[in-house]
Amino acid sequence: MPEVLTLGVKPNFLDYTQAERQKIYNAECILYPSLNYAQYFTTMGKKIFPSVETYLYAGQKMKQTTLFNMLSIPHPKTKIYLKREFDQIAYEFSFPFIAKIPRASSRGRGVFKITDSAGLSEYLQKTKFAYIQEFIPHEKDLRVVLINYEPVLAYWRKLPYGDFRTNLFQGGVIDFEDIPQDAVELAKKFARKCNFNDVGLDLLQYQGTWYLIEANMQYGREGFKKKDMVLKEVIRQKLLDGSLFD
Repeated sequence: MPEVLTLGVKPNFLDYTQAERQKIYNAECILYPSLNYAQYFTTMGKKIFPSVETYLYAGQKMKQTTLFNMLSIPHPKTKIYLKREFDQIAYEFSFPFIAKIPRASSRGRGVFKITDSAGLSEYLQKTKFAYIQEFIPHEKDLRVVLINYEPVLAYWRKLPYGDFRTNLFQGGVIDFEDIPQDAVELAKKFARKCNFNDVGLDLLQYQGTWYLIEANMQYGREGFKKKDMVLKEVIRQKLLDGSLFD
């Protein structure tokens, strides 16, 4: 972006020259500072994008679940188990259910549909913490991408044949038809509650209720490509028209 001066991320603040440090101090806003600097800049009161919460909860399924529950955001029944509690899982969840690798799993990897005790045992060998979630029957879910809490793209992700995951990297299919505006409005509300301002929220409707499944800070570009949109240009236009920040 020609309007943005890029200094790069340096592990030590004093590695920046005096002139560069002054530019940071004087900057009206700082874009994509990294988690490390996002925390410092937030403490200093500097305006940043994305928010520090967007960084802190990225790839953190356990933290997201706790946050959604504390904020009373509809979320499938989910429980986290320590290793010493693994024997409780089969008593508290009925087969089939979903099991996930709690941290740093993405693109549909690290997500398992557990149908029996053998499958549960195999999953438990892969992790020190068990992240167990009720299985909600569905044919599609809704991805809503929000930049500064405003939706810029929404699309269905339909299940591929023979799989339970709608993730595009697992064969999910994008569909832009009949996007429910009530769900998009809910996504705006949920993003605001969580302070996630650069995010793809996945929602699923079951028995008349929309559930927030998870927040994805690395939400992919396939949907943008199919709409002939370039994410960088979307962000640039918001920067230029002043809508990238509240």
